[in-house]
Amino acid sequence: MTDTTTPRRALDAQLGTKLTDALMAASGERASLRLAGIPATLDGGQRVQVVDTLELVLGGAYCHLHQKRAGYAVDPVQALRLLRRRCVEMTDGEFHLALTGLVAGLRDAHTRYVGPVALHDGVATLGFLVEQYGPYEAPRFVVSRVAENAGIDDASFVAGVELEWWNGIPFHRAVDLYADRETGGRPDARRARALESLTFRALDYGPPPDEHRVDVGYRTRRGAARELRLPWRVVWPGVAATAVGPRSAASLRVGANPAAEAVRRARKLLFAPAFWEAEQAGEVVQSDRWLPTPMHDTLAARTLRPSRARGELGYLRIWSFDVADDDAFLAEVVRLVEQLPKRGLIVDLRANPGGLIWAAERLLQLFTDNPVTPTRFALLASPLTRAMAASPFNRLELHQWAPSLEAAIATGEAYSQPLPLTDPEWCNDLGRRYPGPVVAVVDANTYSSGDLFAAGFVDNQVGPLVCVGEGTGAGGANVWRHGQLRDALAGTPFGFDTPPAGVGFTLSIRRAVRSGPSDGVPIEDLGVGGVPYDMTRRDLLEDNRDLLEFCATLLPG
Repeated sequence: MTDTTTPRRALDAQLGTKLTDALMAASGERASLRLAGIPATLDGGQRVQVVDTLELVLGGAYCHLHQKRAGYAVDPVQALRLLRRRCVEMTDGEFHLALTGLVAGLRDAHTRYVGPVALHDGVATLGFLVEQYGPYEAPRFVVSRVAENAGIDDASFVAGVELEWWNGIPFHRAVDLYADRETGGRPDARRARALESLTFRALDYGPPPDEHRVDVGYRTRRGAARELRLPWRVVWPGVAATAVGPRSAASLRVGANPAAEAVRRARKLLFAPAFWEAEQAGEVVQSDRWLPTPMHDTLAARTLRPSRARGELGYLRIWSFDVADDDAFLAEVVRLVEQLPKRGLIVDLRANPGGLIWAAERLLQLFTDNPVTPTRFALLASPLTRAMAASPFNRLELHQWAPSLEAAIATGEAYSQPLPLTDPEWCNDLGRRYPGPVVAVVDANTYSSGDLFAAGFVDNQVGPLVCVGEGTGAGGANVWRHGQLRDALAGTPFGFDTPPAGVGFTLSIRRAVRSGPSDGVPIEDLGVGGVPYDMTRRDLLEDNRDLLEFCATLLPG
């Protein structure tokens, strides 16, 4: 890659901002918001407006409402009614924490409350990554990556050290405490997200860390016990040029965990700065290991030589489905896999936070001769969704669901008829492009459109699915942002105003159910299971060595 001054300056501008400095900068931003006529805090009337809006959309449009009430014995609508009675007397911090906790209690990473503008698009980080290996019942926690530019000056704190304490709490207990606050329908999914949030937190979708610095107790590779104090820093990784834009035609067909996508971008900035710099300069990274691709934010491909494979295999890493153009995405996948060995292919979707549903479901056809049947989606049957589907403004997007929503008045059905978001013809328009056998790999952080790919991979009998953990992350919905829902309800009796002071939310709007042999089974809270696999220490420190060997044994021949 050609080194240029501009990308290097851009990279330097993203790194090393301490949380305290960022909070001071946010104070300046709040002052500028006040000058622009946007209040820095919410007054009593504005708080009531926020609560009323959330009550409206959660009660009338939230597609998992019945499932969450039954599965977690929670009622977010009643909780909002109670909050409305006391929200005026609360402090601003108490109010926003109450709303954040209420929404997080749904265990749905699609559905998020976004507080007032402060550290917009920022990700708080400690500069290293924690992962677990071994069985779920007896895990070991190891530092797997340390960013060179994170400002950590302890030479013994390197990849491979095992963590024992976190702010004076035994590490396994600290993980359990964080997991209790996280989204996720299963304990293993909550633990996986807790491990990620220990060192990376998207500030758009949650409050800043309670502490400005963290005391980390660890054991060096030689077995010596040490302690290190690290400050939180804030980075602004931005979005890729190929990502789905808020006003693009594809933006209503997205399934993603927005917080995890922001964290994924921050990890790229810290752990793969050369790729981040190339992205800023519009360049393609030349590597001896990976095939060059202009879509390196979402794709990577290379040749493997596992000892158990008796030959070379292909490896396709799909980091994310956050692309605005599914045709361009599929064309690049085809170009890459055509350069890989044909003996077998490993498709790795671990920690994929989702993205464009069309891209995930259309991708399946490249690896199978079987006709691909896509996942289907249903709306909550309510007066709000009936009015929304009947609105002329939404004719192109929702007219297919309108008849069954009207019929639900007489039948008492809780949901509309489930219908595909991806046209079945689109799922089979390109045909098979990789001739060899394929195995896919997922984990508890594979989410949303990643869940849909995993479900389609199993239900359409594409190949074996290897799962690190009990299943995928269990995000079964199409997610809309508050502006999209506001526009869809404009002109109906359920219209609402733009929330004040930068407050917003994302909402699960259409519920995903599987097709094929698992027809009608929801993905939310359940996920998609496969052949179980426990990560090893060599996987974390030696580039997934044992995992790839295991996958090779599942490929025929």
